[in-house]
Order: sequence, then C-alpha cells, then structure tokens
Amino acid sequence: MQTIPIFNITSLNHHPNSIDAGLEIDQLNEIFDGHFPDQPVVPGACMLQIIKDVLANTLKVTLRLAKADNIKFLSLVTPSAKRLQLQINYQSAESGIKVNASISFGDLVCMKLQATFAEVL
Repeated sequence: MQTIPIFNITSLNHHPNSIDAGLEIDQLNEIFDGHFPDQPVVPGACMLQIIKDVLANTLKVTLRLAKADNIKFLSLVTPSAKRLQLQINYQSAESGIKVNASISFGDLVCMKLQATFAEVL
C-alpha cells in the first residue's frame, strides 16, 4: 500500500461501503521542519491526500478529487499525536464516489470531509 510521506498505515479494515484505518505519524519527517519550525503541525493537504490514497488503494482504482463539498479542520494535529484513526464511508454515484470521512485522535475529531472522487481512466 502506498504511504504518503508523513503517514504510515498501521491497520486497515474494509467493510461494504466503509474503510477504517489506523495511521501513525512519522514524527521525524522533514516536512515538519517547514510546517512550522518550533511548532510543527500536520498539513491539511496531507490529511486530504491520505483519504484519497487509502480509498484508491482499497478500491484498486486511480482517483482524483472532483468536488470538495465540505472540509473542516477542527483541531491542529501535531506530530506528537502519533496515532490517528481514519474513517471513510463511501458510496458510488453517477458523479463518482461520494465520501464522508474523518480523521481523529482518540475522541477528538481533527478533520471532516464530504467530497466526491472521480475515477481516472
């Protein structure tokens, strides 16, 4: 499975129309040197990318983000959070794959996403 630079996927469970994944943050990744020095946080773009990558790899398709209906970054994710949980609920639609996803740290929801991904042919 593909891993984006700052996340390692530690567990993955695929059920009909849902995916649960455990994520571990690479605390020493160089991205934190610039985002931000002395107060590192996980970039929102990396959280969006891991959702797309986990969905694409699980469904064995190539995807692109077609429409982001709602993206909420609810709390900063620092490298010290280390272990996160990714939850993706999805359904096929005429316009692509509709997704409701969240990334959490324990009981704290850090990000929510409602989006449509289109398959790249």
